Amino acid sequence: MKAGLLAAALLVAVSGPPSAAAESLTVASWGGAYAEACKKAYYEPFTAATGIEIRLDDYSGGLSEIRAQVESGNIHWDVVDFEFSDLVHGCDEGLLELVDIDSLPPAPDGTPAKDDYYEGTRSECGGGGLFWSTHYAYRSEAFPTVQPTTLEDFFDLAKFPGRRSLRRTPYVNMELALMAEGVPADEVYEVLNTAAGINRAFRKLSTIKEHVLWWDVGAQPLQMLASREVAMSTIWNRRSFVAQIVDKQPFTTIWDGQALEHGQLGIVVGTPKLEAAMQFLRFASKVESMAAMSRYISVSPTRRSASELISTHHETGVDMWPHMPNHPRNMRRSVRIDWRWWRDNFDQMMDRFNAWLLR
Repeated sequence: MKAGLLAAALLVAVSGPPSAAAESLTVASWGGAYAEACKKAYYEPFTAATGIEIRLDDYSGGLSEIRAQVESGNIHWDVVDFEFSDLVHGCDEGLLELVDIDSLPPAPDGTPAKDDYYEGTRSECGGGGLFWSTHYAYRSEAFPTVQPTTLEDFFDLAKFPGRRSLRRTPYVNMELALMAEGVPADEVYEVLNTAAGINRAFRKLSTIKEHVLWWDVGAQPLQMLASREVAMSTIWNRRSFVAQIVDKQPFTTIWDGQALEHGQLGIVVGTPKLEAAMQFLRFASKVESMAAMSRYISVSPTRRSASELISTHHETGVDMWPHMPNHPRNMRRSVRIDWRWWRDNFDQMMDRFNAWLLR
């Protein structure tokens, strides 16, 4: 679809007339280039179509803040942009509103939304939806002779010396550690389902622990790479795309061993702006809205018909499909994050991870 037609499609009115009052919604999301892409792709088009303004607040994952809001009855986040495991966990806890799949817009050819989402990418409390991944990047000048090419190289301090950076969580890190140990991607969760497998993941992480600087928010890996605090860092692919392609930073991306994940938007239960929040969720679930994201940043839609609309970067004209985490070339060795496993094991793994950090 041409960019002009896509923009026009996004301005089609959504499930009701524009709001007469100066209504607003607060969306908690991840910030940085991702937030800017969301603004252009569907926040601003939604406001243009409905008159409802979108206000942004920072979010870095987890459910603690949402629990506190729901328990106190002081809801100040209407919609949250979740990692999928948090969305499912929050839905199970009753922290999020249920979303009728039949209320979400069909594909352009009339295919119902329930048949258009890729398998396993939608929660009964979710709408919209995007794929992204965690891989690693390194400073290009850090290794002038032999360069890293595999996930194993990230853990090889002898061949590739220098500090590393990892997100301060067991989530994703345990999967990467096991793959670096030689566990095939399709066997990672079979191994993690055993005490020996969990021990094995932590042992692998321990081999580099003393050389790790931990990051908590998505901007930190880029900052640490740019300042030469670290030689390599795990990073969200959407961040590395902007750094390399848009900002021309001297970083190199390694897709080998990436951890593919996805997320959705959820509505905090008890919001006094439920009707407007549902309206926004339906808008964000439009195929055109989801595809528009890929014009700004390297995240790909979780609806099949939206994937067909991926085109070029709005600023550089770069073909976006090769930069998508689910491109076949980038998927050669990758693990698909199992949200069910993390739903059942996150709290236990987080307790163990925090204890491990203190040792």
